[in-house]
Amino acid sequence: MALGHGKLSDVRPLQDDLPFGVRIGGLTLEILEDPAIRREIDDLFIEHGMIVFEGVENSDAMQLALSNCFGPLKEHPVKSVARVDSSRMPGVVEIAARPDNGGIVEIGGKQLTHWLPWHFDHCYNDELNRAGVLRAMEIVEEGGITGFMDGIALYNQFPKDLLARIEGKDIVYTLSTQYDQLKFARPEGYRMVKPKPTSREFTEQADAMPRSIHPAVWTRPTGEKCLHVSQYMAEGVLGDETPEGDALLDEVCRTIAGLAGKCSYHHKWKPTDMVIWDNTRMLHAVSGSNPTDTRIMYRTTIKGDYGLGRWDNRTRTGKVLESA
Repeated sequence: MALGHGKLSDVRPLQDDLPFGVRIGGLTLEILEDPAIRREIDDLFIEHGMIVFEGVENSDAMQLALSNCFGPLKEHPVKSVARVDSSRMPGVVEIAARPDNGGIVEIGGKQLTHWLPWHFDHCYNDELNRAGVLRAMEIVEEGGITGFMDGIALYNQFPKDLLARIEGKDIVYTLSTQYDQLKFARPEGYRMVKPKPTSREFTEQADAMPRSIHPAVWTRPTGEKCLHVSQYMAEGVLGDETPEGDALLDEVCRTIAGLAGKCSYHHKWKPTDMVIWDNTRMLHAVSGSNPTDTRIMYRTTIKGDYGLGRWDNRTRTGKVLESA
């Protein structure tokens, strides 16, 4: 079923049984010079939440041209995150899994590197980003699949009794990337094999940062309600960091993972793909890959916040900060 309108000729549903996402084909650098085309792409993004661009040139220029359809780039808030050469790709980060570089877990008897649970980017910050544009530089044959879950579909599918208990709550997050710091909805058969290498710069920044606060449910300007809870880096329910509050958040995170079959899309990468997702609407996850394989992705980060995040008055280490 074609969805094309305006000047775009190749627009299709992401997947026929999903209420979100589109695929766009046939884009070139020359086509993207047209302001009307860029506006049309952005309109589709606002409506559908994510776009898979298929058959595009795998180049720095194309990634930047696509990213610029959606707004200015934002610098990553964590100083120690690996950057791509800023003379070529300003503000672009490298997400790399290389043999024996750590971050290896065992889940269900299988060892995986760069596994990530359901999350939204920059949850540990008061300001989110509008979107990310991801491109595969080096892919793996097995694993390395990126999942995307729509928060609007998730809200509509969520058990009403559990939704009533979490709606109106705020969730506290902290910058904590080590998998053993994952507090909620750990997978069955989980075991840490080799921690991620952690620089002194990262540890100092993480220890000094205040915790962030984001709503579990928020209403988009277009009226839809969105369930938006990150399992990764979650600390607890604001004002209820108790065994009861933790049990509620754990149940929410497990229910999110359990609804993946109804609300999510899982992308197997090709070198000619680029993907953008709405970070204020979607959650995403990574299946992980064989620790002996190399997987390298480049991501641009698009500036634009929903304005609902804020800082807590405590840091990750429990230090109480003075009020601003």
